[in-house]
Amino acid sequence: MIVLKQLFLVLAGLGAGAVVAAGVFALITSVGLMVRLAGKTHTGKYAKVYETCVALGGTFGNLWYLYQFRVPLGAWFLVVCGLAFGVYIGVLVMSLAESLNVTAIFARRIRLSKGIPWVVLGIALGKGLGAWYFYQFMSGV
Repeated sequence: MIVLKQLFLVLAGLGAGAVVAAGVFALITSVGLMVRLAGKTHTGKYAKVYETCVALGGTFGNLWYLYQFRVPLGAWFLVVCGLAFGVYIGVLVMSLAESLNVTAIFARRIRLSKGIPWVVLGIALGKGLGAWYFYQFMSGV
């Protein structure tokens, strides 16, 4: 009876996780973020590769978070991964903001006609500094 209960919990957890992950990946792809990113970088023929990498990255990232296995490749690998993750998140956030016209709506609301690139740079720097502060002082890692 205990085995059936645990099997049910495993199946329910995997099913719920798969549904949530599929929803996140569907949001990213249905809004057109990957296609827009591929269009902006003139690499449209790799749009499917981008979407596949997002799905695989999310899957492996979740497995790594759950099981916390070690990757003994040294500090240089950590630096390279950190930079790659930061660039990816920055590009993804800015692509989302551009796709939803957040910057244009914000600029129109506050009647901003000059300096929009500075606003975008400020948003990116604020995001970066906020992430740095969190991981430096708040995360306990």
